[in-house]
Amino acid sequence: MSEFSSPPTRFIGLDIHKEYLVASGVNPAQEMVFGPQRASMRDLEDWVAKYLTPQDAVVVEMTTNTYAVYDALLPHVHSVTVVHPPHVALIVRAQVKTDRKAALTLAQLHAAGLLVGIWIPPKDVRDLRALIAQRQKMERLTTTAKNRLHAVLHRHHLDAPGDSQPFSPKHKEFWLNLPVSAMERVNVACDWETVEFAERQKERLEQGIAQAAVGDERIPLLVQLPGIGLIAAVTLLAAIGDIRRFDDAKHLIGYAGLGARVHDSGHLHATGRITKAGRKDIRHVMVEAAQSAARTHPHWKAELARLEPRLGRPKAIVAIARKLLVAVWHVLAEQGADRFAEPGQVACSMFAYAYRVASRTCPTAKAPCSSRAISLTG
Repeated sequence: MSEFSSPPTRFIGLDIHKEYLVASGVNPAQEMVFGPQRASMRDLEDWVAKYLTPQDAVVVEMTTNTYAVYDALLPHVHSVTVVHPPHVALIVRAQVKTDRKAALTLAQLHAAGLLVGIWIPPKDVRDLRALIAQRQKMERLTTTAKNRLHAVLHRHHLDAPGDSQPFSPKHKEFWLNLPVSAMERVNVACDWETVEFAERQKERLEQGIAQAAVGDERIPLLVQLPGIGLIAAVTLLAAIGDIRRFDDAKHLIGYAGLGARVHDSGHLHATGRITKAGRKDIRHVMVEAAQSAARTHPHWKAELARLEPRLGRPKAIVAIARKLLVAVWHVLAEQGADRFAEPGQVACSMFAYAYRVASRTCPTAKAPCSSRAISLTG
């Protein structure tokens, strides 16, 4: 909401594209009173100043330019509501869909009070999400290139370097001098350079992430949980934002898409798989944390042993991930300790967190203990 608190007199729907937007408006009786108008994104600020007023309630769908449009509109209009496209079924499923129809339908649905807006994170959270997303892209790029290099070895029945890190810089000459054809050697060189590039980019991005984590009092609360390290903790905070947005842990589980599907009608009550209707990054982090916790933590080992015979391992891990997310809500909302914490593991996690932040923000920092003694999960 903006600073204007009087009831809106117009409801404006915007259909946004990369180069332009189309706007249509209706009054509270859903009668068309504005547009349709097409405006260039380059002239957005001038268009907003000329045509929109503090009595306009604007609605837009989440897309590439939404954050920029939201920031430009908010100081000048009554409110800006951002909706998730799949939630606007009348537009998504329309047999005839044009920019004008989409904008008008948005305006009419907003005037009728049928649209529920999504949370728009503040600028610092958006920037943190961008860092996390870029790091994930570099990880995928690294994995793809390494898989191609492994495929070369497999095709030619060659053995990888003997240690556990075949892509360490010390093995560069091995990869560049494989006994393959000249043309295939070009591909190998390109893939090796891709690995080097992606690793450099990931290191730079992790420095930025560590810098963002310095001074954030929520990070130590999260890294005490098994399986959650610095990167995982920052990923969770970037996805969740302010934990006060969620009244209880159930709301956070629903936001992550880790809740079960439910069909409850008449005499039928059935539950199914998890909805996955939420933030994929939270689910990914929590499932990885659950895998680690089930291997190393006494309580979660016992929980896996209890659930696995009945559910099977994959579903048991998802169930543990959901329980860990409940713990995430409690430690953030209550600013307290995990009730299943193992003091020795928590101490090691804190040392690992402190070293990782120091090593990313201060190149001269030295490890407090060996890399074998500390798990830098996440």
